[in-house]
Formats: sequence, C-alpha cells, structure tokens
Amino acid sequence: MHHSPVESPERAPAPPLSARAAAALAVCSVLLLVLVAIRWHPLIGVDGDISRTTHRWAVHETGLTHTFRILTDWVWDPLTMRLVIAAAVVWLVWRRSAWWTALWLAAAVAVGALLQQGLKAAVDRPRPVWRDPVDSAHYASFPSGHAMTATIVCGLLLWLLHRYGPGRALWRTALAVALVSVLGVGLTRVWLGVHWPSDVLGGWLLGATVVALAVAVHRRRQP
Repeated sequence: MHHSPVESPERAPAPPLSARAAAALAVCSVLLLVLVAIRWHPLIGVDGDISRTTHRWAVHETGLTHTFRILTDWVWDPLTMRLVIAAAVVWLVWRRSAWWTALWLAAAVAVGALLQQGLKAAVDRPRPVWRDPVDSAHYASFPSGHAMTATIVCGLLLWLLHRYGPGRALWRTALAVALVSVLGVGLTRVWLGVHWPSDVLGGWLLGATVVALAVAVHRRRQP
C-alpha cells in the first residue's frame, strides 16, 4: 500500500538576533535593577569596596583625576553625546534624505533619556558621599546617565555606520572610539566617586537594551 508523504508543519521563523539580544539584555537589566532596589548585601558590599579603593586613588592621583573630570564633563557628557546625535540626524536628512531613519534615531535617544530619568526617580538611589570629594553630581545615582547615554549613542551610530558600508579603516577607527568612550565614561564616573560600579553596569545594560530594541524596530518598520 502506498502512503502519501505527510508534510511537516512549517516552523515559525525565529525572532531576529536584535530582538533576542534585546530580550536577554532586558532580563539582565531588570535583575540588576531589582538587586539595587532591594539593596542586596553582596552587591552593596562589592560596590563599596571598589568605590573606596578608586576614591583613594582619585584623591592621590590629582593629575589623572583632573583629566577624567575634563573627559566626563565635556567629551563624554550626555549633552555632548546628544549634540553628536543631532549632527547625525541632520546628516541623514541633508545628505541621504533618510527622514524615517533620522526620526527613528532621534526618537530612540529621546526614549533612552526618558527611561533613564524615570528609573532614577523610581529607584532614588543615593550617590556615594565622601569627606574629601573630587567631583560632584546631581540627581539620583542609578542608572548612570553618562554610561547609558554613551552606550545608546555609540551603539546606534555604529549600527548606522555599518549599515552604510564603511571602509575597513573607518570602521575600525569608529569601533575603537566607541569602545573607549563607553568603557572610559564608566571608569571616570566610578573614579570620580559620583557613581557606584553597579550604576555604571546598569547604564551599560539599559543602554544596550535600548540599542537592541531600536535596531529591531528599524528592521521591522523601515519603509
């Protein structure tokens, strides 16, 4: 007896890599947020140990501390980063007529800023306090706005640059600048004693989550 082959049901397509990355990063971000909110003792202890050590170094290494203040207050300041995004938006509209991508870029950065401020207000984590501070900062501590903004800006610009097919030299230079900026701004915030290490880690994770979500939206909704 001849049996006709039974067709296997089609598998649903796997979610794109950007969506899966966004989900994984979101889970890590929420986990860290919960640990900070409940003041999980091991995390608080590690934060304190690292911060006390780096603060001692910052007090004694005045030249390096001054350099870090210039970098964090001018080069890697969130306002500077957003001005870079504004320039990229103008370039996308003026040179590429990419109105939708320009709007997407501006909206992604704006959403990141709103998320950052909302979490600061919700968690309301106090900043480190020192008898001999080397710098000062305002608002709540978690997440680090500098680290989160740098991650979002550098991540989105790198993705856009890769999308337009840069040369090898330009890509390597941009990648190096982005890595130095994201890692460097996190180091300076802890060194200057205005953030706990977990604030910076939270900024990196949340910033990467916003980037992954934004990329997933762009790939799905681009006209």
